[in-house]
Amino acid sequence: MLPTNEHIMNAFQIIVVGVAIVAVAWDVATRRIPNALTFGAALAAFVVHAYIGGWTGAGTAAAGWAAGVALFFPVFALGGMGAGDVKLLGAIGAWLGPVAALWVALYSGIAGGVMGLVVAGFSGYLVQAFTNVWSLLMYWRIVGLKPAPELTLSTHRGPRLAYAVPVFAGLMVTLWLQ
Repeated sequence: MLPTNEHIMNAFQIIVVGVAIVAVAWDVATRRIPNALTFGAALAAFVVHAYIGGWTGAGTAAAGWAAGVALFFPVFALGGMGAGDVKLLGAIGAWLGPVAALWVALYSGIAGGVMGLVVAGFSGYLVQAFTNVWSLLMYWRIVGLKPAPELTLSTHRGPRLAYAVPVFAGLMVTLWLQ
């Protein structure tokens, strides 16, 4: 008989870790996460949850997807994140549910902040990064919460972080702490 371990991952967790690993590899290589991966994973989660749990399972998957998308959408709308990152968190939420999506988003934000500081520090961009954050806060104070045209992903001049990496870190911390 195998020893019981409460930290052994279930099939849903293994699948979502696999999806996240593929997203990391793709994002690091191309700075994009393909729709086929994110929408495919979300659709598969919806189908599997519906098959196993009926309407309740389908509802859990839909709520997880909606929570994941809703948590990252404001950052995307302000120009600070790509749509693939939003859809990736949605797919993760579809597999693991809305509460897990919240925790993955929280830990991803922490990991993204740390990784952003490390990347900025190693690339000699740290002072400019802090200047940009200050400028963004002042811009929002004056004009309101709108994208700052010179400080969005499409107009940036500094180093760019493949955000699937912090999402993967947030996922692993969430699974570890469950």
